[in-house]
Amino acid sequence: MRRALALVLLGATLAVLAGCASRSGGYYKDDGPGRDIPADIAAIPDAVPRIERHAPANFRPYEVFGVRYLPIGENQPYRQEGVASWYGRKFHGEKTANGETYDMYAMTAAHPTLPIPSYARVTRAGTNRSVVVRVNDRGPFHPGRIIDLSYVAAAKLGLIGPGSGRVIVQAITNADIRAGRAPG
Repeated sequence: MRRALALVLLGATLAVLAGCASRSGGYYKDDGPGRDIPADIAAIPDAVPRIERHAPANFRPYEVFGVRYLPIGENQPYRQEGVASWYGRKFHGEKTANGETYDMYAMTAAHPTLPIPSYARVTRAGTNRSVVVRVNDRGPFHPGRIIDLSYVAAAKLGLIGPGSGRVIVQAITNADIRAGRAPG
């Protein structure tokens, strides 16, 4: 009887491990890096903050999965520490929340409340690696995650393999851009 129970537990453990392995290092099997990954991702420059026009609709409250989100103003300071994740080929070429085409090899991100479009400095906690991204999409809508990064932004922060990691997100407001300053 004990041997049968041990075999059942071993089988269940192997099934769980096989499921984890199918995520291919932090991303789901139907997502991940594309086939034409740029040769030198580190050479892709950060987004360059500039003042951009905001559509009034991008400041309207909205609801996803029963959670209500209230976008913040273009000059409202924002700093949050939490978990970043990334999105890749599954969304590559699809429309973002502001109608642009998602390019996983551009320095962009999705955020639930930062203005669209806007800019943010994202710093990986513990390593102090930092990138500047252009926020042009909404998300993530998973509990415990505060920002979804493009593939290239995640790669520059060392988040591709693990799939996620702790970061600090700081808004770069229009006032910061006018004054020639950025947080970090």
